[in-house]
Amino acid sequence: MTATLSCTGLSKRYGDILAVQDVGFFIEKGEAYGLLGPNGAGKTTAISMLVGLLQPDAGSVQVCGHDLAADPIAAKAKIGYVPQEIALYPDLTARENLRFFGRLYGLPRRELAKRIDEVLDFVGLSDRADGKIDTYSGGMKRRINIGAALLHRPQVLILDEPTVGVDPQSRKAILDGVEQLVADGMSLLYTSHYMEEVERVCKRVGIIDHGRVIAEGTRKELVSTLGSADRVELVLDGDLDVATEKLRAVQGVTEAVRAGTSSIRLIVNEGSHLLPTLIAAVQGIAVVTAVEVIEPDLEAAFLHLTGNKLRD
Repeated sequence: MTATLSCTGLSKRYGDILAVQDVGFFIEKGEAYGLLGPNGAGKTTAISMLVGLLQPDAGSVQVCGHDLAADPIAAKAKIGYVPQEIALYPDLTARENLRFFGRLYGLPRRELAKRIDEVLDFVGLSDRADGKIDTYSGGMKRRINIGAALLHRPQVLILDEPTVGVDPQSRKAILDGVEQLVADGMSLLYTSHYMEEVERVCKRVGIIDHGRVIAEGTRKELVSTLGSADRVELVLDGDLDVATEKLRAVQGVTEAVRAGTSSIRLIVNEGSHLLPTLIAAVQGIAVVTAVEVIEPDLEAAFLHLTGNKLRD
């Protein structure tokens, strides 16, 4: 299949910092691709180059056969971009915001009126179309934000953290809508810190860290990097720092890190069989009050590939 969005060798430097290094991936028609990475990994810089907000130092971006650098107007016309921050005018109504952005896209007045009604219906806000944005809930604002990016019928939709800070009902509505767009043939680039969203929506996932794509594949392929390991959560009462060191030394434990004020998260081989050994390892140091063995998932693969330490 022909890629609707592809990038090759994207790189960007800020002084001595190489923010993005030789990033490349592609998205096929009707495919949802997830881009994951820790804070400071280079996601925002990469996306800014993909949508033409930032010029790369090296590399190229192709959108539906158009080179973004050589033919930016044609390439950008195929992209719908939904930034993490709400990009709407709060003193205008939803309909007025959509009319404003539709005119920026160059949509004829008659076509635009019809398209606004279609978009409002799609995001489920036809009944609130004439309410000002500053009266909307966070979830409603995000749905209109997505609607603005759909007005010109883009072939590629780029969503940057589209559900951050929204209520469960709005989150479900956004995810249902995104899945419908993909089912209708739209290509999607999706970034989120909610791993379950990426697992639900995306066919393939790229993991970016320190400016590079360090892994790419389906959920199954990424999880396979853990081998037969399981994730074990232990809730303890006692000295967690010492307990973590003791658990880290147990044969079969590949990772052991603090997770909150009373939990330790471990990656272990054959977690269920190793539980008696884990409990014995902390005897006299801490009391295990709860245990959960979790089968490998995308979050476990992400932490395994990028590390567990908090970054700023």
